[in-house]
Amino acid sequence: MSLKIGIVGLPNVGKSTLFNALTRTAAAQAANYPFCTIDPNVGIVEVPDPRMDKLVEIVEPKKTIPAVVEFVDIAGLVKGASEGEGLGNQFLANIRQCDAIAQVLRFFEDGDITHVHGDVNPAFDMEVIQLELILADLETVRKRAGDTEKKTKSGDKKAIADLKVYNKVKTALEDEKLVINLDLDEEEQAVIKDLHLLTNKPFLYIANLKEAELAGFDPQKAKKDLNLTEKHEILPISAKVEEDLISFSPEEASEYLADLGLKESGLHAVIRAAYRLLGLQTYFTAGVQEVRAWTIPIGAKAPQAAGVIHTDFETGFIKAETIAYQDFVDGNGEQGAKEKGKMRMEGKEYVVQDGDVMHFKFNN
Repeated sequence: MSLKIGIVGLPNVGKSTLFNALTRTAAAQAANYPFCTIDPNVGIVEVPDPRMDKLVEIVEPKKTIPAVVEFVDIAGLVKGASEGEGLGNQFLANIRQCDAIAQVLRFFEDGDITHVHGDVNPAFDMEVIQLELILADLETVRKRAGDTEKKTKSGDKKAIADLKVYNKVKTALEDEKLVINLDLDEEEQAVIKDLHLLTNKPFLYIANLKEAELAGFDPQKAKKDLNLTEKHEILPISAKVEEDLISFSPEEASEYLADLGLKESGLHAVIRAAYRLLGLQTYFTAGVQEVRAWTIPIGAKAPQAAGVIHTDFETGFIKAETIAYQDFVDGNGEQGAKEKGKMRMEGKEYVVQDGDVMHFKFNN
């Protein structure tokens, strides 16, 4: 599985500049006026993981395949988008398949960059974005509920049960509540799964700041101002800094970030936060043909992990030769780890650990 993140925000909040920097492209046209992003932009970036570099150094494979994250950037949303204002609403369908949504909020003041609502007000901007997502979802649910209601006329038991769920979700959306905050059980989630509701996805919040504001950013105060809870994560990022980093060497980038009081780039921070948000981790396969990183949910068992490679690996799973990452490094590879007794044969109930180096045995 690969991670897919949708990027949303109002016009002129630095959303497209950030997308360009994160994906190291100039795909999104950044300009000081609304709606400059006409088509949805998609960028795929490697997941930065120093463990991968170490495995490649040890194994010296013919090919290296890192885990990737796909970013999808759409036109800026404005108040009234659900009623046809602006262009953002036309492209919401492009982020329905995303795993999470990153909301870019403008915290910086700059008289040279106009704000679509006049004043810089992150809390109001967030309300506008979320309301437009709610209204887009409400349209989707109302349509499905209407179609399902017709089926109930014939006494269709599944349709009757499904309609209750759709009406429950519809009522919440009409009350301007996010679906992800509803108390839905597994069966109810299964009913609405194919709707790919935008407000049923976890949100990641990005505070776009000036360079000088990064080190002093107070996430707790920002959460309070935005009426977010402790479980929410808000990341301070400067789109300008990320843009500057594109042309730097790794050494120059490290020095530049240190001067700003930062430990890592915004790209690293966003990806790590998204992994935490979605409960994801990485395991590796490592051989002379290729070293590859695989993304799986935390808590996944060995057969599930094998299934990410190919469904046949999961259905025909026999066992998994497993070496913990550090044991692989300490043994300077598979053979050394094996000689130290660090290779384990794990069965169907083994819960894969982050960084495991695995090789699967399966029936064809």
